[in-house]
Amino acid sequence: MTVEFHFTFISLFICCACISAQLKLIRQQVSQHTYINSRILYVREVYYKWLIIACLQDFYMDPPRQSKKANLNREPKRNQNHTGSPHLKDAYARLLSQHNGAKFSQYLEQYAQDISAQREGLGTSTVLRAQSDRLNIPQRKGDHVPNHFSDSSDFSPSSLKSKGEERSLSLYMEKLNSRSAQQECERKQGVLERQQRGQRKDTATSQDGDIESGEDAASLKPTQSKKQPKKTKDSKESSSPKKASAVGQEEKMNKSKKKNLPKSPADDDSRQGTSKSDADAQLTRPKSPCGKNKSLQQTREKNKSKGGRGSKKQVFESYMTLEEVSHGLKRGELIQGQLRINPKKYHEAFIPAPEDTRDIFLDGIVSRNRALNGDVVVVQILPRDQWKVVRSDTDCEGSSESEVQKENKGQTVQKKRADGADSTPEDELVRKLHSTSLTCAAEHQEPSTSASNGEIIQKTAKVVYIVEKKHSRAATGFLKFLPDKPFAMFSPVDHRVPRINVPLADCPQDFVSRPGDYSNTLFICRIIDWPANSNFAEGRLAKTLGQAGEIEPETEGILMEYDVDFSDFSSEVLECLPKNLPWSIPPEEVSTRRDLRKECIFTIDPATARDLDDALSCKLLPDGNFEVGVHIADVSYFVEQDNDLDAVASQRATSVYLVQKVIPMLPRLLCEELCSLNPLIDRLTFSVIWTLTPEGRILSEWFGRTVIRSCVKLSYDHAQSMIEAPEKMFSAEELPPVDPEHPIDEIHQAVLNLHSIARNLRSQRFSGGALRLDQLKLSFTLDKETMMPQGCYVYQYRDSNKLVEEFMLLANMATAHHIYRKFPELALLRRHPPPKAKMVEELQELCNQLGIDIDLSSAGALHKSLIATVGDDEFSTARKEVLTHMCSRPMQMALYFCSGQVQEEKLFKHYALNVPLYTHFTSPIRRYADIIVHRLLASSLKCGPHLSLSTAEVQKQASHCNDKKTLSKRVQELSSELYFGVFVKECGPLDSEAMVMGVLDQSFDVLVLRYRVQKRIYCKSVEGLSSFRHRKVGKKSELTLVWLPEDPEEAPIEQTISIFTLVGVQLQADGAPMKYSAVLKRPEENKAG
Repeated sequence: MTVEFHFTFISLFICCACISAQLKLIRQQVSQHTYINSRILYVREVYYKWLIIACLQDFYMDPPRQSKKANLNREPKRNQNHTGSPHLKDAYARLLSQHNGAKFSQYLEQYAQDISAQREGLGTSTVLRAQSDRLNIPQRKGDHVPNHFSDSSDFSPSSLKSKGEERSLSLYMEKLNSRSAQQECERKQGVLERQQRGQRKDTATSQDGDIESGEDAASLKPTQSKKQPKKTKDSKESSSPKKASAVGQEEKMNKSKKKNLPKSPADDDSRQGTSKSDADAQLTRPKSPCGKNKSLQQTREKNKSKGGRGSKKQVFESYMTLEEVSHGLKRGELIQGQLRINPKKYHEAFIPAPEDTRDIFLDGIVSRNRALNGDVVVVQILPRDQWKVVRSDTDCEGSSESEVQKENKGQTVQKKRADGADSTPEDELVRKLHSTSLTCAAEHQEPSTSASNGEIIQKTAKVVYIVEKKHSRAATGFLKFLPDKPFAMFSPVDHRVPRINVPLADCPQDFVSRPGDYSNTLFICRIIDWPANSNFAEGRLAKTLGQAGEIEPETEGILMEYDVDFSDFSSEVLECLPKNLPWSIPPEEVSTRRDLRKECIFTIDPATARDLDDALSCKLLPDGNFEVGVHIADVSYFVEQDNDLDAVASQRATSVYLVQKVIPMLPRLLCEELCSLNPLIDRLTFSVIWTLTPEGRILSEWFGRTVIRSCVKLSYDHAQSMIEAPEKMFSAEELPPVDPEHPIDEIHQAVLNLHSIARNLRSQRFSGGALRLDQLKLSFTLDKETMMPQGCYVYQYRDSNKLVEEFMLLANMATAHHIYRKFPELALLRRHPPPKAKMVEELQELCNQLGIDIDLSSAGALHKSLIATVGDDEFSTARKEVLTHMCSRPMQMALYFCSGQVQEEKLFKHYALNVPLYTHFTSPIRRYADIIVHRLLASSLKCGPHLSLSTAEVQKQASHCNDKKTLSKRVQELSSELYFGVFVKECGPLDSEAMVMGVLDQSFDVLVLRYRVQKRIYCKSVEGLSSFRHRKVGKKSELTLVWLPEDPEEAPIEQTISIFTLVGVQLQADGAPMKYSAVLKRPEENKAG
């Protein structure tokens, strides 16, 4: 016995020594290999360490506790192979034989899938975490944080198998972690709950690559990206006939189960009748009895052993009833908010926390429970042990790419106006808040809980009810033919929308016989149902758009996807318009208004503008003061309350400005003719007229309905020329047609007077604490026939723009005070909340580390420090824009609201403008909110009909206007991105300098200075780069890129990337339609250029 014991001990010692040698070799390989290969070696190292532990445990501990049946099955083999020897003698050999099982193989395979998913920005699968729990595999911090490593495309389970390195530790881990019956019961219950709650269902979402930016971290071709299979916990098949078969079975199960599934009130929406079942509610109750979970698990295992045929488990939980939701919200057990889904990592979603702390995290598609981006949902907070652990320093520049990122949005197209009335400072802040590709959702909130090691615990939740389905349920995408199935698979371009089963009857007639002909055809599909027991939604094709990559089909897809109504106005709507054309103002109407037709009144707009809704006048008074008027098109005269025209205008809520056209809120007869303040024609207006001192101090103020006759239509260029040449005598040929009753000199002097007063108003506004965060915008010159981009340029915001902006702001503020004074419970106003305090603190800390002297204590202090800090060299404008980009992140969105719905008057304040009251009055042709304000103003002046609106109705319309304004801005941005993508394809590649805006651990974002577009550069896709490393100190994040030398005898070139670093880039068209990438140039190339 002693000899055998020593022999076993020596064998075990040799075995451990061999494994230790392997570990040493692995560590040497890690130091010698590239960053990319280190993850593979890391997995092997973890595996060998576990193997050593298992060997030692097997030697020193008692035989494993197993069922009698298992022992009986194993004992004969042991007696056959090792007759007369103790069980310890061949511990290592038995370990190897045991670890050839499937569990550890499955774990490694899932690990490989998750690494690939990380590469595409999908995050770690909850399947892997659940399997780790089930195997009791100890997960130290590094074992499941792949952020320390780069891409692992060369890692696969097959490569491990070929080297004999794939082993299973499941049996030994079960031995070593035997527990009491109660503990085991609780453990299994917790694992089951996590599986049900956190399980990722990748098959529910399309996998077509990085659609928002067109960039793929792995630089895959688009066709390859679209063919990548999706894997779930229940199905390991790749794209194959087997997968198609699974889809077909799933469809059959959907049809068989839907009939018996009750619907909740949230499912009554006509656009998506989402089925549900009460059975799955029991699966995820946090405190369900162990016995039930145990029997459920046994049932699942039994079904699994039968191949799963004939049984289809619930994918999503049943929704709560309206009564349960109402009680839960009142008791504070449930939280309501708007769902935001990360466009780059569609399994990550968030809703705002009610206490303004860190956003609440929803992990995976299952936790979203069929809600789509923008939906108003009710969520239930998960138990604390399921909350997410994040770093305490999740500022954007240093955050890992595995952390939450907000939607990446490009530059906006130049709007109809460049003045502050339409693109006011808070509108700029709203756009910037949503435009950064680096902003992390986590950084918008204060920490929920801080752990002792500096980590932050972020609350997690699951959707239990959909209050309002704000998403259009429409998506642009492609059809895929599935052999022998009664439906086709629709893959949306937007990953946040699930893949959709579409009946073949909806598809083109020859789709079944010639599916390849439609591989590049864009379709619009609408979701009509999403059963609770299916990964896939069900839908119908709405329209065939055309070939992907063409501007018009792509534009139409954007409009439909974002629910922009671009249809022709109905006959009922057109019946509301004046019949007798050409229309003239009725004499009786003129008699009720102040007649200003003899005054020198003119418009200043972009040269291409057709909907002229504001005009200006300035008359010198004998006492040296000025009578200044802002005259706005009286749209409310033509749009009567509660008729068909009013209904469609309130629904559209805003005009949408694309690069090549405008989707109007009102029929063109009104927009471009009857309401538009065209020159030399009598027009109805609503006016605000002040008596102002030359310094801009208001002496008197008048509101009323008027009639005017504009004497000239000036463009911003014309007005700018007048401002820059005050002594010049302009000829008639240099200007558009002018009313002969008003000499050009009179118009020129009025412009100069307005400019002088506007400068004083602007100076007073900013000295009083206002803030403006400017961002330059990209505009295009188009071919008049093809409407294709011929060129692009950065729009310049000049004094003529500022002139108009100041008087529009003055009119909006004056109107806000007037209607609130008259209707304190009914006024439609616009507020801008202050930035999040925690984010301001983090930004201040970052700026301090970067050596930037910036004061974030107030809007005015921020504005002054922005001007003072950027310097005056050739890159000062770029630095200011990057800094502006950073400062916009803490800002919140400006919102319309009804004064009677907000209790505290201090919450009415507009942070950026630093004024107590503000509204929108100056653009009623293209904003419905302005029409409501006009009606309020007319009612208050007794020159209009009595309003029949309630506080609730005004608030409802205000909320709708907020939604439509947000969607409109996003559509405008996408239109600009679309045209710039075409421009790069037709005219590229384009070279430019770029300034770094933010740094992540494996990529960085740049502002391309020549074109003012923002792009992300992935380090692992940079050609000529041997390695890179990330370093972070405090809030400051930094990447060091190591370039391979062109001459092998020379040393590698290191390049440091941090905020404000200048780099050279080249914009190149991607293989995907309308997409382009920014390619980083070598440092020496940039210097040479």
